[in-house]
Amino acid sequence: MVKIELPKNLPKAINYKIWLLTLILILSISMQGQVKSGQSSGGKRRIDLKHADEDIIERDKLSGKDWHRLIGNVDLAHNEITMKCDSAHFFPEKNQVTAYSNIHIEQGDTLDIMGNYLFYDGTTEKATLKGNAELIDKETHLYTNSVTYDVRNKIARYTERGRITNGDNRLTSIIGIYYLSTNTFHFKDSVKIVNPDYIMNADTMDYNTKTETAFFTGPSEMKGDSLYLYCEKGWYDTKNNISRIWRNALIDNKQQIIRGDSLFYNENTGYGQSFGNVSISDTNNHIVVAGNYAWYYKEPERFMVTDSALFIQISAKNDSLFLHADTISAVAVSDTSAKGYRLVRAYYGCRIFSEDLQAKCDSLSYSFRDSVIRFYEKPVLWSRENQLTSDSVAVFTKNRQAERMELYNSAFIVNQVDSLRFNQIKGRSLTGYFRDNDLYKIEINGNGESIYYLVDGDEIVGVNTAKCSRIEILIEDGKITDIFEYQNPDGVIDPPSSSPETDKRLDGFNWFDHLRPEKMKDIFTAAGERN
Repeated sequence: MVKIELPKNLPKAINYKIWLLTLILILSISMQGQVKSGQSSGGKRRIDLKHADEDIIERDKLSGKDWHRLIGNVDLAHNEITMKCDSAHFFPEKNQVTAYSNIHIEQGDTLDIMGNYLFYDGTTEKATLKGNAELIDKETHLYTNSVTYDVRNKIARYTERGRITNGDNRLTSIIGIYYLSTNTFHFKDSVKIVNPDYIMNADTMDYNTKTETAFFTGPSEMKGDSLYLYCEKGWYDTKNNISRIWRNALIDNKQQIIRGDSLFYNENTGYGQSFGNVSISDTNNHIVVAGNYAWYYKEPERFMVTDSALFIQISAKNDSLFLHADTISAVAVSDTSAKGYRLVRAYYGCRIFSEDLQAKCDSLSYSFRDSVIRFYEKPVLWSRENQLTSDSVAVFTKNRQAERMELYNSAFIVNQVDSLRFNQIKGRSLTGYFRDNDLYKIEINGNGESIYYLVDGDEIVGVNTAKCSRIEILIEDGKITDIFEYQNPDGVIDPPSSSPETDKRLDGFNWFDHLRPEKMKDIFTAAGERN
């Protein structure tokens, strides 16, 4: 009992306050004494010995403190965990345990940790287990040689290679940290996931054992029978086979190689989306489609690319064909053949560039069945010095090179002689023939008309105006060398006009040279017009 004497001459209000503060101080000292006698600071109890078949008390010569040598069916407890083993050294003053053989730690009803050796510090609440260490948390099993477990924060760590089983997945890494409260592993160094359907390798990875989702935070790849994936950032849901990856992202589904700033893919449905710097490559058919957004399906194979869409037909002779349009799509079409074929469509503002052929139209289609490109809505084609127009055009290719082209209705060829004069040939339909991608012969059928300037060196010596049912034109190095008129030709040769401005124009004449793409990047200019 502590008796406190207060001065008698102090006011009653002050006396009362001093008395209250003194009472609080006494209660605080009393509570601290209780903590020292039964608990450690923060309400953490000392390690409690529940049972041992044999308890031998020994004294440490250096500290003079007693410690316990426990043998047989040892059972200890601390806060929310229990520790069982065959034998142990228990140091009550240090609040520590060193245990041996058949170690088994339990926390709650879900976590079990086993090993051959244990050191546990009750003050820090950290346990180190060595020798065939195993951690079991519901469906997750961790096997390693040594593991450190933070009881207070529920964090397990290993640094000597670990193996984890979770569902159908087997995970291994050199270093690992398991956050039990969030069901998340953090792996580092030689990370590998083995699944019946694929193998995943990474330098750094997080893995959620509840959702079975892998999170990539470094160079990572996944190899399977039907899918290859690479990225440096992203995630893969191993339970539902869904991925979203970015940073050098690539997906190869064995039919398409897809790249983009960000990729989404559902392997179960074969559906995916790509965002930013997208490319879809088909190495079998030597084509690449690029843009800034795409969606795609694996089966039946189809895709759509838009936003700066570009189609590339790769040629073995370094004469690739480049097509730009607002939107490019492709679909696999079934027919009587076992394989079927692919149909590519491009629409709104199509422009084509290759070294030997350029074109412009509103829309087109490319059938892989007959290797034909069909142009619609005011098509214009350029081959060397010749401009060709008609209501619609079909270009037939073979081995990724032009073989012939057909112009239907209102076929018109224009070839510039000088700044004001033009060779002009028109008819109902036209067939042009290519050799090594060079136009070398043209046939006009039906209602043929022509205006052709005769040139001797650099001098124009005459102009041939003719009409007939059929016209054949021979071309060499892009220049018209001969014109043959068949079936009742009607024509005259006049001297050239002294005023070129008054030279004749056939009905339907147009000169679209300002729309012609002279280099690959011109296909992206507004309305196809060159700067």
